[in-house]
Amino acid sequence: MKLGIVGLPNVGKSTLFNSLTKAGAESANYPFCTIDPNVGIVAVPDVRIKKLGELYQTKKVTPAVIEFVDIAGLVKGASKGEGLGNQFLANIREVDAIVHVVRCFEDTNVIHVDGSVDPARDIETINLELIFSDIEILERRIAKVAKQARMDKTLAKEMELLDAVKGHLESGALAKTFAVPEDEDAQKWFASYNLLTAKPVIYAANVAEDDLADDGAGNSHVAAVRKLAKESGSEVFVICAQIEQEIAELDDDEKAMFLEDLGLKESGLEKLIKASYSLLGLISFLTAGEDECRAWTIRKGTKAPQAAGKIHTDFERGFIKAEVVNYQDLLDNGSLAAAREKGIVGMEGKEYVVKDGDVILFRFNV
Repeated sequence: MKLGIVGLPNVGKSTLFNSLTKAGAESANYPFCTIDPNVGIVAVPDVRIKKLGELYQTKKVTPAVIEFVDIAGLVKGASKGEGLGNQFLANIREVDAIVHVVRCFEDTNVIHVDGSVDPARDIETINLELIFSDIEILERRIAKVAKQARMDKTLAKEMELLDAVKGHLESGALAKTFAVPEDEDAQKWFASYNLLTAKPVIYAANVAEDDLADDGAGNSHVAAVRKLAKESGSEVFVICAQIEQEIAELDDDEKAMFLEDLGLKESGLEKLIKASYSLLGLISFLTAGEDECRAWTIRKGTKAPQAAGKIHTDFERGFIKAEVVNYQDLLDNGSLAAAREKGIVGMEGKEYVVKDGDVILFRFNV
């Protein structure tokens, strides 16, 4: 999974990226301190593989991972070359979802690029820049298709779609609210444009430490973000980037104590991962053995052969059966052999839909 982090300058975006990835992207109280997109790979915290590793006394525990891309602070006019310009928008075209960091704290020591804290205005600014960037992508495609469309019925059909999507964006609407025709070609073309405003969005409401314990319930800025997110079908999580940076320096035991002192059950990273998995419809299945215990990320509804293909294409090609047991059942019984004796290990075929927390042993022949 790949997530792109965007936001106006000085909203806490690079501070959040640093804390999530410990990658050390420069953070300073001025715009554009992130000159090149920073990329960080983060392990998905999952106690299940840790416990399976202990059960199997495994040599290696491999968690699922998320790739974060930190994009330089956008400002009004970025798509027209203002600030560092549209070049950075290209860096998030390949991400699965966008994490939009929104400032929801007041601090006279940290300047706001527009002079005041106003989440609705800030979100609109970023959205408009993404819309302008998408329109530019469509105009390039239109320029390629237009001449040939007169002689080609298929391209003429695509031109209709391009014009319709462009008109939708020019009205100020996001691509994800465009009703794509129930037509295989239209669906394929629309996906190929890879429009930024078609991507799912997770809003990170960056608050002061005092607003963390009640999850921003008393913060009017957070309320504004939640309202906008609900209207657009987006996820929201409340975070204090500064606190996350402090947490990032602690070991697991210290982290647990620190979170408890703050009245928190989970870190911002864990909140973000939950929001990402929920928004993108993702789950994890597990594989376990003496050599390695590993978590694999798949979409909900994935069937056993395709899940096997995540491990290796040969597993999918030569799929025979999947030996499946629930993670907790395996732990409770102490071994796969004991779980088999209890009759709680299933031998599943090609139509089996993998569930979150399934521990699977794939049987295949190639």
